[in-house]
Parts: sequence; C-alpha cells; structure tokens
Amino acid sequence: MATIFGSVFVAELGDKTQLATMAFAAKGQVSKAEVFVAASAALVLSTLIGVFAGRLVTEFVGEQALRYVAGVAFVAIGLWTLLRP
Repeated sequence: MATIFGSVFVAELGDKTQLATMAFAAKGQVSKAEVFVAASAALVLSTLIGVFAGRLVTEFVGEQALRYVAGVAFVAIGLWTLLRP
C-alpha cells in the first residue's frame, strides 16, 4: 500500500492534473471544497478505469511485456516533450 501510495503521489505532483486543479481553485468562481470534491472524484474514476484496464490487459499480455511497453512509452513521451518546438 505504501509503495502504491508513494508512487502515485509522486507521479501526480506537478502534473497537468494538479496544475489544472490549482487553476480552478485560483479562479475563485467555485469554492475550494467544490474543486477538491470534483478533482478527487475525477482521480478516483480515472484510477478505477486504470485498475480494471490493467487487469484486462494482463489477461492477454504478460506483466514483463507490459512493463517494457510502459517504460518505452514514458521515455518516448519524455523525449517528445523535450524535443518538440
């Protein structure tokens, strides 16, 4: 549990989701509580989709292959982010 929590927590720090949530909170058009509840619900739903999609994918693809593909995809996205004009 601690490893999962720590990994997801660190991955979410400073990402687009957190920046979007900060922007909504800064606008002041809705309460901070509404921003928190809506953003939390969105994260819970996207995590639920990830859990079920992960379970479904592992029925057809081995765990090692999935780790390799995910690693290559993250590196590719990182390179694309760094090298795009």
